[in-house]
Amino acid sequence: MMNFFRSSEGGFMDVIRCDEQEYLVHKWSPNGVANSTAKENAIRYGSTLRVKEGEVAVFVYPQADGSMHDFIVGPVDKTIKTENFPILASIVGAAFGGNSPFQAEVYFINLSGNIQFRFGIPYFDVFDPRFMDLGIPTAVRGNLTFNITDYKNFIKLNRLVNFSIDNLKDQIEDFFVRKAKSVLLNIPSDQGIPVVQLERSIDEINNILQEKLSTSLREDFGINLKRVDISAIETDKTHPNYIQLKKTTADQQTKFTDAKTGIEITNLSEHARIDRKEKEMGIERENFAVHQLNQQADVLKTAGANLGGQGFNSGGLMAGMAVGSVMGSQFNTMAGSMGTTPPPPPTTIYHIALNGEQSGPYTLKQLKEYAENGNFTKEFHVWKPGMAGWETATGVAELSSIFQMVPPPPPLPAEAAPPAPPKSPINLEKKK
Repeated sequence: MMNFFRSSEGGFMDVIRCDEQEYLVHKWSPNGVANSTAKENAIRYGSTLRVKEGEVAVFVYPQADGSMHDFIVGPVDKTIKTENFPILASIVGAAFGGNSPFQAEVYFINLSGNIQFRFGIPYFDVFDPRFMDLGIPTAVRGNLTFNITDYKNFIKLNRLVNFSIDNLKDQIEDFFVRKAKSVLLNIPSDQGIPVVQLERSIDEINNILQEKLSTSLREDFGINLKRVDISAIETDKTHPNYIQLKKTTADQQTKFTDAKTGIEITNLSEHARIDRKEKEMGIERENFAVHQLNQQADVLKTAGANLGGQGFNSGGLMAGMAVGSVMGSQFNTMAGSMGTTPPPPPTTIYHIALNGEQSGPYTLKQLKEYAENGNFTKEFHVWKPGMAGWETATGVAELSSIFQMVPPPPPLPAEAAPPAPPKSPINLEKKK
C-alpha cells in the first residue's frame, strides 16, 4: 500500500518543501523524522518556502488558547518573513528579529490528488416493498474516490498532529457502510427498483449514493466525494426467500400477461363481432332486392300454373297475360333499379356509458330521440367501431349537434315541484 504520510528524508533547515509524489497530508521535518519536538519545530526567519501548484502549506502555531494557522497556497517560492505570514507577525511581533527562530509545525496538503480505497458491505437483508416479509441477503462491493477542496474545513475536522491516512480511511469506510446500508434498504420502495433487479441498476444506485452521502462526508470529514463506483451487488440466489420471491414475481407476471392478453382478445373479438355484423347487414341489404325478385318470380310461377290448370280459353289467357304483364313490369323495374341504384350506406351504431355502466348499441336516430327526452346528455361517454377509446358525447362530431337541437326544459309553475331527474337510456334499455 502506498504511504501517504511520511516526512521527507534529508530536509534542510533553510528549505521547507514537500518532495512526495503521492500523498494527502505530509508533515515537513528538517531531519526526516516527524516528532513534533521544540527543536524539530524551530524555524528561522529567512528560510525558503516552496509550495507547488495544487498544494497548500499550513503553518501551525501552538498557543495556550489553541492552535493558530497560516495558509500558503501554491505555487509559492519565497523567503519566510513576518510580512508574508499574518498570524506569525501577530504572534511574534517585534520581539524576534533577524534570524531568531519561531515555533511552528509545517504540513503540506495535496489539493489535486485523489484518494481511492475499496469498501465492502457484508450481506444484509433488503426487502421488496411488495413482499415485506421476504428479506433477501444482499452484499455490495466497490470503490470510493475523494479529495480535499476545502482545506480549512478539513483541518478543522481532522487533527493534523500524528495524522494517519489509514486511520482516516477506516473512519470514512465505517461511516460510508453505515449510511450506504440505510440508503440501499430504501431504494426498492423509493426508486421502484425490485430487489431482483438491483444488480442491473448499479449505475443508477451509484448516482443515488453519491447524491445522498456527499454532503455528510463533507460536513463530517471535510472531504469531497468525487465518485462512488459499485463493482458488484450480490444477492444470495440460494436463499429460500430469494427463490420464493422469484417464483412469486414470475407468477404475477404470468397472470398479468394472461389478463392483458385476455382483454386484448376480448376487445378484438368484440370489434370483429361488430364488423362481422355490419358486413352481414350490408350483404343482407344488397341481397334484399334479389330476394324480392325471387319472391316475385315465385308468384309468377304460381300464377302461371294456376292459369294453366283452367284450360285454354281466351279469358284465362287474357287474365294470365295481364298478370304476367304486371309482374313482368315489376320484375324489370326492380332489376333495373338494382343496376342503377347503389345500396344504402351502413348504419353507424354507438355504445354509451355513464358512471361505469355501459349499454348499446344504438343508432343515431335512437340517440336523438333519447336526447330530446332528456335521457341522453352531454355527460355520457360514447364509443363506436373505429374509435380508439371512449369519448364524451360532445367530442363526437355527429353527436354534438343533437344537443344544440334539444330545447331547454319548460318553465315550472310557481308552486310545482321540480321534476325528477331524467332516467338514463341505459336504465330505459334494461326495462325494454
